[in-house]
Amino acid sequence: MKTMNEIDIRTISGYRLGNAEYADGATGCTVILADEKTVCGCDIRGGAPATRENALLNPLAANDSVNAVVLSGGSAFGLDASSGVMKYLEERDIGFPTAFGKVPIVVSSCLFDLGIGSAKIRPDAALGYQACVNAEDPSRFAEGSYGAGCGATVGKILGPAYAMKSGLGCYAVQLGELQIGAIVAVNAAGDIYDEHNGQTLAGIYDREKDEFLNAPDCLYALSANPDLFNTNTTIGAIITNGDFDKTQLAKIAGMAHNGFARAIRPVHTMFDGDSIYVMANGKVKADINTAGSLAADVMAEAIRRASVNHGNSYGLPCRNV
Repeated sequence: MKTMNEIDIRTISGYRLGNAEYADGATGCTVILADEKTVCGCDIRGGAPATRENALLNPLAANDSVNAVVLSGGSAFGLDASSGVMKYLEERDIGFPTAFGKVPIVVSSCLFDLGIGSAKIRPDAALGYQACVNAEDPSRFAEGSYGAGCGATVGKILGPAYAMKSGLGCYAVQLGELQIGAIVAVNAAGDIYDEHNGQTLAGIYDREKDEFLNAPDCLYALSANPDLFNTNTTIGAIITNGDFDKTQLAKIAGMAHNGFARAIRPVHTMFDGDSIYVMANGKVKADINTAGSLAADVMAEAIRRASVNHGNSYGLPCRNV
């Protein structure tokens, strides 16, 4: 029987991870660079996504690989970070070959963090480029209030007065030769919880009473006149050395959303833009059912890890362990 072990996500061959932030603006971006041909699929379950080039991931689209996935803050403004990633790749002659030069294929999703720092400071091309430079040194990659998690918060159903700081989380495992890991920036409207013991890890927090409120109950109480706006979103990616096509990766991305459901409550609301990418570089033959199940497992654990604060909490309550 194969043994499953936790691994450092940075050891999954063929990928480089980089963060960059504008700390004063409480925003940032995370880039996942593919060092070789890498197929990508996506599944969006939330009602308010901000995305770039996702149409290329449709199994019917001609595109057969991507060069980078970008997770960013800044709401739709943060899509500009991808331009810097394209510049970095173009300088290194990486991209889809055409008669007039190679065109880097970069897909991205953004979360809403404009209310944490300065709404006028957003991830831009310069920050996206810097995240790529930072990816050249694996030791610089960190979880917590870094990269796309810099301004991430949770528990916002009752407004910012009850919100808590969250961030970027990662987790990876190896089963036989198959490696699979999750990177996620958690900016959910609801709570993060531990499915194993039912404990709320972060979410709607009453500071005066020093206690958590139940997110679904709060949502139900507001159901007659909710006013949450589309200012949330959990965005993440699965990376693997498995061999899958775009159709299979779309299925794995859908199964990875089970990890969202295990760790976030409520999830996939119209106030979230919940999106998951899956990148596969085809080094190991693997079963789609096994990969999808593992994708859900590592995503749920990465979300739980995103509830622990590392870095600036920007004055918000946070969970430190």
